[in-house]
Amino acid sequence: MKITRDVPAGKPVPESAMASVMVAEDSGVQYVKWEERKLARTKYRAATDLTEGSLLVGSMLSDDSGVPAGKVVVGLSLKAGQFPKGLKTGDTVSAYRVGTETSASKPSSGSAGSAGSAGTPLTQNAKVHDVTAATGETISSSDLPVSLLVNQDEAEALAQAAAGGQVAVVLVPKNAG
Repeated sequence: MKITRDVPAGKPVPESAMASVMVAEDSGVQYVKWEERKLARTKYRAATDLTEGSLLVGSMLSDDSGVPAGKVVVGLSLKAGQFPKGLKTGDTVSAYRVGTETSASKPSSGSAGSAGSAGTPLTQNAKVHDVTAATGETISSSDLPVSLLVNQDEAEALAQAAAGGQVAVVLVPKNAG
């Protein structure tokens, strides 16, 4: 079976991303056969990012649907201007603290709460776990609900900034990983 469009790691492989192809029989390669597509779609998830044009083999699928050890999923509600147009599940992003507060405008507390200060990302190379695009059935909103898969030690600062609407995400080019 051939992958016809990119599928992010951790996501099910939809039938629309599969195509039947003929390959030479080889007992050394565990190709996922076209007859196994329903099982591949319903029981398994992509163990790694699947790229368009690749042949699907068994090791590219996993029945583990949980969040990897040491990672957490953090939800953000981003407003227009806080995310790049076309952001989608599987993209790699960095997140920065944004807003109008500056260290000069608020009193010094002496605390070390400087995580995500100007120019310092709250998280780098995070995977977009999910993006919920508005549909015609929902009330129009400029907010974009986004979930990021991040390292556990980055979650607190990211969640705090997100709660205050002070997060912007930037798309990281695929070759910058």
